[in-house]
Amino acid sequence: MTHDGLGGRNLAARWRWGVASGLLASALLGGCATAPDAHPADPLEPLNRGVYRFNEALDEAVLKPVAKGYVEVVPQPLRTGVGNFFANWRDLWSAVNATLQARPQPAAENFMRFAVNTVFGLLGVLDVASEMGIPRTTLDFGHTLGRWGVPAGPYLVLPLLGPSTVRDTVALPVDRRGDAVAQGIDDVGTRNAAQGLRWVDTRAGLLRAGDLLDQVALDKYSFTRDAYLARRQRQVQQARGEEDQE
Repeated sequence: MTHDGLGGRNLAARWRWGVASGLLASALLGGCATAPDAHPADPLEPLNRGVYRFNEALDEAVLKPVAKGYVEVVPQPLRTGVGNFFANWRDLWSAVNATLQARPQPAAENFMRFAVNTVFGLLGVLDVASEMGIPRTTLDFGHTLGRWGVPAGPYLVLPLLGPSTVRDTVALPVDRRGDAVAQGIDDVGTRNAAQGLRWVDTRAGLLRAGDLLDQVALDKYSFTRDAYLARRQRQVQQARGEEDQE
């Protein structure tokens, strides 16, 4: 079997997984009683809260301590370079999605960011594009589906991955396929190390936000859900060229 054939089968498998996840969530809707005061976008709240508690326990036991150790051991300039490197490859996927959304300006800006930082920023370690004033619009395939009218569907909390919706969950296999770090490194050990470093760096960047959330939110689950849904709705409205009235 050729490499292209294998890639096609993998992509098809990921699509099937995404569709199956959406169908499973839809099926669960029929078996979950909805309380009268339930959030209209969160009919699976009891299930979601259970997954949320699992994620919180895993974060407190593993992810947060590792992220704190990373911050204590790795100097700030190096951490900034790591974050810039991964963000640079994300800019390329954002440019692809902006193109799929028929939005030429963010497509050109994101691609320009990627080109400038790759060539002049040591493969993105230095964020030269921001110094030049080139804006970043972070986009994924969930935004693209929303741009063309696919509804978000019920809110979901995914194990390890956190807040999502049925639409965004279905889009995950495509986002995975467009992840240059995950797809562009052939060596399994190197790829896993890069993925682990990205997770740790991302979690380290959320330490202050997590501490603030602990202080201000009476119900962290509801606060996180409402913030996520509002942000995704606003991004999709911007992709459609609609004015946010809220």
